[in-house]
Amino acid sequence: MSRHIEGAVEAGQWGSGSQIERDLILTDADFTRIRELIYQRAGIVLAEHKREMVYSRLAKRLRHHGLTRFSDYLSRLERQPDAKEWEAFTNALTTNLTAFFREAHHFPLLADHIREKRDPVRIWCAAASTGEEPYSIAMTLLETLGSRAAQARVIATDIDTDALNKARAGVYPQEQVRKLDDVRVKRFFQKGTGRHDGLARIRPEVSSLVEFLPLNLLAPQWAIKGSFDAIFCRNIMIYFDKETQSKILRRFAPLMKPDGILFAGHSENFSYISDAFKLRGQTVYNLAKK
Repeated sequence: MSRHIEGAVEAGQWGSGSQIERDLILTDADFTRIRELIYQRAGIVLAEHKREMVYSRLAKRLRHHGLTRFSDYLSRLERQPDAKEWEAFTNALTTNLTAFFREAHHFPLLADHIREKRDPVRIWCAAASTGEEPYSIAMTLLETLGSRAAQARVIATDIDTDALNKARAGVYPQEQVRKLDDVRVKRFFQKGTGRHDGLARIRPEVSSLVEFLPLNLLAPQWAIKGSFDAIFCRNIMIYFDKETQSKILRRFAPLMKPDGILFAGHSENFSYISDAFKLRGQTVYNLAKK
């Protein structure tokens, strides 16, 4: 049973960072506040069964600041709307599940779509996570466009700044990279040696095509401009309610070229959410003609 601990760090300033080896108090009211705050901040809908996940992830933030009650942590956040801790709060509650060439059927479709393009290709990856998806897009550009790929750009955004830092580094366990075919591994990765043994780094010719930027899809203004040949928005909409999904899709439409395509995740269906797009194939959409 959780114990109330006297002498918690006094409210008004963030703590010094010492860890307290005690049980932390998360009440039903605290959990409700957390769900409301992450929805307001990032549009993420946390289900009731996520309580244990919330506890384990945010407990690290409480201990970092020397706190024992979630209510104290949340009160401080609410009193300081511009505090940097909001970034850590959001990062903690963001799920990053990704892989190279995940949902592989999308990449041949992308290749076919861009193969004959003469203008520089621009693609937006709207949930970049730790980089596997935008780097997979960049590899597809290099394989498809050859020397013309040097003019192409992948704009890769995510709300999770910790994930973006990992993505920019472009370093992955070799066991993760080995899932790709040998040709791609040799062409697009550098094998680590010495103290980097067991790791692989994305080669510069791949990383140079990708620009990583922090972006909250709920922000009133997006710091990116179209027009995009394709937008990858995969496995992120499932964390939003239908109203939020619809708003985001309406904002995507004017950022796309007339023949642009939108890629969704395997468990996402946009057909009943927005009339801005029409289904083209398995989780692939075109702009609807007006």
